[in-house]
Amino acid sequence: MEETKTLDRLAVGRQATVAALSAPAEQRRRMLELGFVPGRTVAAVQESPWGDPVAYAVCGAVIALRRADARQIGIHTAP
Repeated sequence: MEETKTLDRLAVGRQATVAALSAPAEQRRRMLELGFVPGRTVAAVQESPWGDPVAYAVCGAVIALRRADARQIGIHTAP
């Protein structure tokens, strides 16, 4: 059974599937352009020493997002 949560809670080294974006229109468009599209696989690859931002692999690129932005991306994870 899949668990739904937000991208900011994805542990480094884990993968998930993007489920939904809850950001305002301008930020939503930016996230879609970066590859955070529902149905795509995303992985947390590295966390900064202070815990923010976190680097995520999506669509063959590595994107650093602040946790506040990652909190607006809903994900599904497998247990």
